Amino acid sequence: MKQVLMVAEKPSLAQSIAQILSNGHFKQRKGLSSACAVYEYDGVFNNQQVKFKMTSVCGHVMSTDFISKYNNWDRVDPAELFSAPTEKKEANAKLQIPKFLQSEARNCDYLVLWLDCDKEGENICFEVINSVKSVMRPPGNRFEQVIYRAKFSAITDKDIKAAMRQLIEPDENQSLSVDARQELDLRIGCAFTRFQTKFFQNKYGNLDSALISFGPCQTPTLGFCVERHDRIASFKPETFYVLSVKVLTSNDKVLSLDWDRIRIFDNEVANVFYGIIKQKTEAIVLNISQKEKAKQKPLALNTVELMRVASSGLNMGPHHAMMIAEKLYTQGYISYPRTETTNYPENFDLRGTLQIQSKSSDWGNDVKDLLSGTMTRPRKGNDAGDHPPITPMKLASRNELDGDSWRIYDYVARHFIASICPDMKYLHTVVSLKIGEETFSCSGKSLIDPGYTKFMSWQALGADETLPDLKKGDILKVSEVKLNERQTSPPDYLTESEVITLMEKHGIGTDASIPVHINNICQRNYVTVGSGRRLIPTPLGIVLVHGYQKIDSDLVLPTMRAAVEKQLNLIALGKENYESVLQHTLTVFRLKFQYFVTNITGMDELFEATFSPLSESGKPLSRCGKCRRYMKLIATKPMRLHCPTCDETFSVPQIGGNIRIFKELKCPLDDFELLQLTGGTKGKSYIFCPYCYNNAPFHDMRKLSGCNSCTHPTCPYSLQSNGVSNCSNCDGGILVLDPGSGPKWKLSCNRCDTIVRLFEDAVKVSIDDDTCKDCGGQLVTAEYKKDKTKFGCNSTVATGCIFCDARFTSLVDQQQAMKFHNSSRGRGRGRGRGRGSRSRGRGRSKPKDKMAQLAAYFV
Repeated sequence: MKQVLMVAEKPSLAQSIAQILSNGHFKQRKGLSSACAVYEYDGVFNNQQVKFKMTSVCGHVMSTDFISKYNNWDRVDPAELFSAPTEKKEANAKLQIPKFLQSEARNCDYLVLWLDCDKEGENICFEVINSVKSVMRPPGNRFEQVIYRAKFSAITDKDIKAAMRQLIEPDENQSLSVDARQELDLRIGCAFTRFQTKFFQNKYGNLDSALISFGPCQTPTLGFCVERHDRIASFKPETFYVLSVKVLTSNDKVLSLDWDRIRIFDNEVANVFYGIIKQKTEAIVLNISQKEKAKQKPLALNTVELMRVASSGLNMGPHHAMMIAEKLYTQGYISYPRTETTNYPENFDLRGTLQIQSKSSDWGNDVKDLLSGTMTRPRKGNDAGDHPPITPMKLASRNELDGDSWRIYDYVARHFIASICPDMKYLHTVVSLKIGEETFSCSGKSLIDPGYTKFMSWQALGADETLPDLKKGDILKVSEVKLNERQTSPPDYLTESEVITLMEKHGIGTDASIPVHINNICQRNYVTVGSGRRLIPTPLGIVLVHGYQKIDSDLVLPTMRAAVEKQLNLIALGKENYESVLQHTLTVFRLKFQYFVTNITGMDELFEATFSPLSESGKPLSRCGKCRRYMKLIATKPMRLHCPTCDETFSVPQIGGNIRIFKELKCPLDDFELLQLTGGTKGKSYIFCPYCYNNAPFHDMRKLSGCNSCTHPTCPYSLQSNGVSNCSNCDGGILVLDPGSGPKWKLSCNRCDTIVRLFEDAVKVSIDDDTCKDCGGQLVTAEYKKDKTKFGCNSTVATGCIFCDARFTSLVDQQQAMKFHNSSRGRGRGRGRGRGSRSRGRGRSKPKDKMAQLAAYFV
């Protein structure tokens, strides 16, 4: 029997598609990757009986990156990144997705790709194809099609089964456009970001951003926000005057009138009019005009409009809103949420989709009225040729969705129903009045037909918008006359909704990437989100944009990126060559980068006027091993140490917590004072030397590592002295005693977040030279005071294996300890193959004296 491998973009999607195509009759098993299950069932494919295997990836299988030698910021000139070789790497090495796909594809005859139907999904299609094509069974003849693409917009029985009947070929042009965008953003973004970050973080201390990043889309997005800030900052208010008049109708209803002159900027003239009107007691109705008007129902919903409404109406950031929409899509509640289209195709089953909503407890009765005859065709919108508009595909209730998920679903459903309702109709009335020789007016609206506002009630007419019955010639009593002094006001800061509109208008980003770019400028501390979700630029964001404008305004204007996006779209349509677009764009940005570097002093002058030099920032913490003077800890992002005397800056751990002196001890290699990180993320803590942390002293020690990874053979705080056993939660990690953690002692993995707590309140804990005969872990010695001993019989000291020794059962976090004990049996976890293996490599025996030990290490 032939086999068909089918691959979806997410595990939840794979399960839903398997459920639909197998009619619920499938067998589930685990795959090689812990994240992805495999669903198997028998069926018919290409008129033959086959075995189906349905599984998934977890987003992108591969990512584009520079080869490893170009990822060292200190040794690589950022200008080299425009031509540095790149490679495809696993997007998430822990999940082992390529290996998993190969294991499932081996000896399969056909491949059916169920990736999301957009450019990114098309790109993932070819990542899957490249992972599996070498292990699939060769086709019977070279003309046989064996790779198929399913096109679908919703996770419903109808859509999925229709997609299975109408399989097509994957579109390589769309995939190439994504490859081009990824490479351009990598090269351009990394070159500018590395140069800016190193230049400014080595000079200023209060930037409060881990990266001074540049992005071809991110930077123009920031530019919109700063442009509005500049308009606000440069705005000069003007004083003007308005006559405010109120009149009483016959039934004592108060009407506020609008002055036909609107406003006057001359105070003396305004007071003349005020004096005249103040003496009048009556207002005469000159004319009443009425006109029937309609408020149009909304266009069908696309991604940009959903993000706008989520921000302005639901108080949700666009990035968060799209994550929720993606979840609702994979659960089958709504159609694919990434679409530019606002026009339903002629054959879309609007009535059938609406019928589903007739059972809703919130709007079901009104939907039944629509179905009985008032339903209309949606407005003619834009057909971008991608997916239908965002549509509710199955009924949901408040009880089955969490708060934010329900709010998004509720809006999508109401918007869809509103889009096939009649327009709202109302009567617009304008009343003209005369007081003395001055004319005034007031207007009102009275409802004729609520139309779509039954479902979008926030757009309905307010109760206070109606006018009382008036006739021409009616005389109304003037009840109040005021001359109000006001000032012209600047525009407000841009809201997220307004920024999204500007990005769409200027072609910055795609419907998928727009929320990412807005999220990035927030995370980089370029803007903060104020009330009403307004994006307020920070000093750093303002200085950056002004600096780009001073050196090369193209870097921050939207026009350049919009032109690149047009070229990328031409690649997707097969009208432009991938390589020529890539090389042309890189050439342009390479020249701009060179000019930017040459003229960086222009931006630096702005930084100098805004931020404090490193030498004036921070507080003294520890002594430098070179000059013996105190170095300062700069506590703002990124946290770092700076020696004003040597004018050197050192990175420190960026995982939260506090950094302090460790017992005023010094590193035996460089004489820098040792520091201790405490209270880091997930309780992480360790000792480190600032110089070694930035300049790994041994070839087998990674940069940015603490003493728990240092292979110094004699230092009492190194891996050699404190390592206990291999970590079973990660590859290559070692559980190391944290010598600064007492009296709440713990072992921490020097690679992952694993922690084993042990021997609380012990006076001293140390690691022995001997190993456990059962599991190979290093023996540990714990010492208590007499009044706090845990060993009984007045014994204050005990030595044993924390994994195997029964005396330690109650003194060690057994849940963690047993995990390592069970996984270590028979693996020989002593110094030769445990913590010592990384330094001695081949399991040499331990030299007996220190000189011999040093000699053995450097051989």
